[in-house]
Amino acid sequence: MLSRFDEYLIHQTPEPLAHPVSMDRNVYDRYWLGGLCDDADGCYFGASLGLYPNRQVLDGAFSVVHRGVQYAFFGSRRAPDDREQTEIGPFRLDVIEPMRTLRLRLEPNDSGITCDLVFSARSACMEEDRQVLRRGRFTWMDVTRFTQFGRWEGEIRIDGACIAIDPARMHGIRDRSWGRRNVGEPDQGVPLPSPQASFLWMPLIWPDHASLAVFFEDAQGRPLHAEGKTLPVYARADQVPGVEDPRAQHMSGVSRRLRYAPGTRRAVQATLTMLDVDGGSREITLEPLLRYQMKGTGYGHPAWRHGTWKGELALGADRWQLDTLDPLALENLHIQQLVRCHSNGQTGIGVMEQLCIGPHAPSGFAKLNDGAR
Repeated sequence: MLSRFDEYLIHQTPEPLAHPVSMDRNVYDRYWLGGLCDDADGCYFGASLGLYPNRQVLDGAFSVVHRGVQYAFFGSRRAPDDREQTEIGPFRLDVIEPMRTLRLRLEPNDSGITCDLVFSARSACMEEDRQVLRRGRFTWMDVTRFTQFGRWEGEIRIDGACIAIDPARMHGIRDRSWGRRNVGEPDQGVPLPSPQASFLWMPLIWPDHASLAVFFEDAQGRPLHAEGKTLPVYARADQVPGVEDPRAQHMSGVSRRLRYAPGTRRAVQATLTMLDVDGGSREITLEPLLRYQMKGTGYGHPAWRHGTWKGELALGADRWQLDTLDPLALENLHIQQLVRCHSNGQTGIGVMEQLCIGPHAPSGFAKLNDGAR
């Protein structure tokens, strides 16, 4: 089956673009976007848009934390034939200029949330090392991802109240990922092992550069994937030097230490160490300011799990008082925290994303979702 994108010189296989090279049901292609203020008194928002071609699903979400409450909009539809169609009812993401400018809109709907936001790049795209994670013979993740830093401008409305998004204060962090990961309705067949994952993703914005650290560890704390990178940031999108920045640096090693709030799996303090290729060492301390539940953009949400068939078009909403949530409920383990970061006399702002499920010996976790002592 042909689509309009078959006109472009972008094919990777002899098939038309509508036919993925793999028939794995869990093949996906996704945007994730986040906005964070310079202080915890502002708002924090996240959005996602994902295509699951072998499940014939396109879904998306927008979720914002404001004054201790997290609000969420969800949408899902049958995947369109053309990849350029990125609209789900009132929700739409447009690429204005690839890898420089995107526009995110949510028109009036029953959730009480609307937005009209423009992301402008402040950095080139930072390609992460390919992440291939296996459990025995089962490959549960095989992903390529890039991260980019920028600023947001526009407005968000919650129940009619307007939050002006000032680009001088609202930083942007986004990623694009594609490949294979478990999504949608569980496959039937041989039971899989109990879930175990220890994941940290730390994109940080400094006055003159940005840094990124990514960790996956097994139940014993052995690294399955660990990387650190830095790259320059620029004042305007038109100053960003193309898709990749020749001044980006890959660290020779990274490590981290976390201290958890008792009875939770949520870090209340973190220390990140990055080693450069010349043997230098840089220590970064991270101070959490605000929490964002990743289920607000579909990650682990019991009703709006990524890639789940909801019908030709389905819309939904949710909201939570954050301080009343059970921190050890499975759907609440995956979080992001707005963090203040400090290193070598510099202060920055960023995100610490955590998912720790199942045993993790260095953290003292022995069960599926026990908390820190």
